[in-house]
Amino acid sequence: MKFLKMAASALVVAVMLAGVQTGAASAQACPSWNNSTVFGSTTLNAGFIPDPYVRNLTAGGRVSLSACTGGQYSGWVVTRPDFRLFYNGSSPTGRLTFALEARSNVDPVLLVNAPDGSWHFNDDYRNFNSAVVFTNPMAGQYDVWTGSYHQSSNNPAQLIITEYNY
Repeated sequence: MKFLKMAASALVVAVMLAGVQTGAASAQACPSWNNSTVFGSTTLNAGFIPDPYVRNLTAGGRVSLSACTGGQYSGWVVTRPDFRLFYNGSSPTGRLTFALEARSNVDPVLLVNAPDGSWHFNDDYRNFNSAVVFTNPMAGQYDVWTGSYHQSSNNPAQLIITEYNY
């Protein structure tokens, strides 16, 4: 009987450790602004020309936003930001918009980490395309993830950054 209790205790500890390791691994697999970008970066000063700034890239990934956010956001991204914007100045229009337009049959999602560390998400701003609009945007670093609603990767897309109406 004592042997069975010891074996059962060992099994419980093994299961708990496996759960902790799984939790740590999944936390490490979530989007992190502290990584290098996939498609580079740029610096734009308020009032930039030409406006819009357009960057060709791909959308999607294998990291579940739902798992990383407790179901708050849906979609699939990569852990590294796809693109990083360093924004300087004060927008003459009072807005800064990040839009993601798919160039294939994919439903894109957009995740942006703002300079103050806040997270912003959008799916289906205009039809299936996504956009995040900042009113009176702050200067600083914006990290952008271009994802897809359903798990898929390498979907051609365009990231559009504008200070005008989108």
